[in-house]
Amino acid sequence: MNSYKNKLSREDVFQSLPVPSALRIMILPSVISQLIVLIYNMADTFYVGQTNNPYMVASTSLILPVFNITICLASLAGVGGGSLVSRLLGQGRHDEARRVSTFSIYLALAISALFALIMACFMRPILRLLGAGSNTYEYARQYALSVIVAGGVPTVLSNVLSNLLRSVGRSTAAGFGIVLGGVLNIALDPLFMFVLLPDGQEVLGAGVATCISNCIACLYFIAVLLLGGRGQVITFNPGVGLAERESIKAIFAVGVPSAVTNFLFDLDYVILDRLMVSYHDLALAAIGIVLKVERFPLNIGVGICQGMMPLVGYNYAAGNRKRMRDSIRLSLGVGLIIAAISIALYEIFASQLIRLFLDDAQTVELASAFLRVRVLATPLMFISFFTVYLFQAFGKGTVSLLLGMVRWLVFNIPMLYLLNTIFGMYGLVWSQVTADTLSVIMSLTVYIKFRPPILRKDQLPER
Repeated sequence: MNSYKNKLSREDVFQSLPVPSALRIMILPSVISQLIVLIYNMADTFYVGQTNNPYMVASTSLILPVFNITICLASLAGVGGGSLVSRLLGQGRHDEARRVSTFSIYLALAISALFALIMACFMRPILRLLGAGSNTYEYARQYALSVIVAGGVPTVLSNVLSNLLRSVGRSTAAGFGIVLGGVLNIALDPLFMFVLLPDGQEVLGAGVATCISNCIACLYFIAVLLLGGRGQVITFNPGVGLAERESIKAIFAVGVPSAVTNFLFDLDYVILDRLMVSYHDLALAAIGIVLKVERFPLNIGVGICQGMMPLVGYNYAAGNRKRMRDSIRLSLGVGLIIAAISIALYEIFASQLIRLFLDDAQTVELASAFLRVRVLATPLMFISFFTVYLFQAFGKGTVSLLLGMVRWLVFNIPMLYLLNTIFGMYGLVWSQVTADTLSVIMSLTVYIKFRPPILRKDQLPER
């Protein structure tokens, strides 16, 4: 009975509900979960900032790119598998969709365990490479042990299961699990940092709270699947059989570009941190806060894209051109409006937002100036990754990989070095706007050239 209800709900959302209603059902939980993820990541910085110790703040900022690599690993299995599951359902191939979901889950378990082991074995050289110095190394090590070594597997599995549930139209269940982990982290942070652990161990307390929260969220997702009844699309049961060879290729064809794109995004942050620390530790603390504050509109944009992608992928596979195009247009319009509002708010309230995390006057001044510049790139960044998500929905991993590689390796990362050499510290801050202007031009050109025939007016009649 549960399976029948889920199927009926999926068909309503993907096929018959008006596009604004369907997008609201799919996007709203995704946006909320993205914001909660950001808030609980920022909660660590917020609570650590209450110590007024910029070295503690800098250490958590150093680990953020490595922590985000776990999200890259989740993208490989979650985005690759989820994108394919939506298309298979659009084609009516439910049994193969089940096999793909199972393969994606066990793939996530294997790669996340391997990454955690590598981090445990090579902790010191990795942290030194990230820029950890004598003032920040021990704090960074404590945080990494908690959130990556101990918490890496549940973090990856939670994100993969969330993507897979969203791919079958269960966006609310997917979003609730992420929200659960975030709310728990916000509640547990002060408990572990200021009550259970002694002074000087605040960073360790933040890491332990994050680890426990992600473990509980992972248990929620496992319970959702185990209680869902027999016959559901997303399943742990290896008895459904191995996915077809072409399906496995399709998972990696989309998943690998998604993971690589996310990795390059994080690499950009690592390089920015490394270049910024060459000025002074306060500059590193300032940019660390800015990189989190600026993620509010960006994470909303990611939530819009995540909610839009299964709807577009399903209707692309089903050949419903009108519903697919309407979904794309409405999602893009909403994202651009939010980006414009965020620019206005950040320009006006930059200092007040920074002071939520740290009250050191010099750091606040630096971070406020950084934020007012970097927020100008928000609509440009949204257009760039919206285009990537579209090609992932179409199953065109090669094109999405092209977009990601060119964006980061040709524009963003080289621009960091170029503008740093010419203009110094503020050249680093302006690099995002400069590079993403070029990225948008490239993204629109690639979309026009490589969009599938169903999106061309002269190819198929609208349904």
